[in-house]
Amino acid sequence: METSLENRKIEIDQETLNNLNTIRKWTMFLAIIGFILLGLFIIIGVIAGTFLSAFNSGGAGPGIPESLMFAIFLVLAVIFFFTILFLFRFSKHTAHAVQNLDKKELHKAFKNLKSYFVYLGVLIIIVLILYVVVLIEAGTSMAFLKSL
Repeated sequence: METSLENRKIEIDQETLNNLNTIRKWTMFLAIIGFILLGLFIIIGVIAGTFLSAFNSGGAGPGIPESLMFAIFLVLAVIFFFTILFLFRFSKHTAHAVQNLDKKELHKAFKNLKSYFVYLGVLIIIVLILYVVVLIEAGTSMAFLKSL
């Protein structure tokens, strides 16, 4: 005889709570390091844009314009901010859930962990698509150059 889904429960024992607490500590560490590196990344973007514009000779040289360099750093920082934020929220909600044995906080924690992996998965799919596009473009460019 099958039981309905509402009647089925998963109970979390003390060992699992200890494992969740250990995971929480590591995810908090990774999130804090991520926020620090993200701040450094933005500072490097500002410095790179400033120095490139200060040393610009005025000629039309090859490369990336200074303002575009800062914009690239800023866009990458915003993209990576969300991955770090989801990891931080998971850690914060897990801490409250483990300390207070709060089911709602554990639900919020796993919701943020799910968002972290979905967001990361979508980013990886986008990067893989970009790699394929670049490889196809490089192949067609090489074929065109070979015919010259």
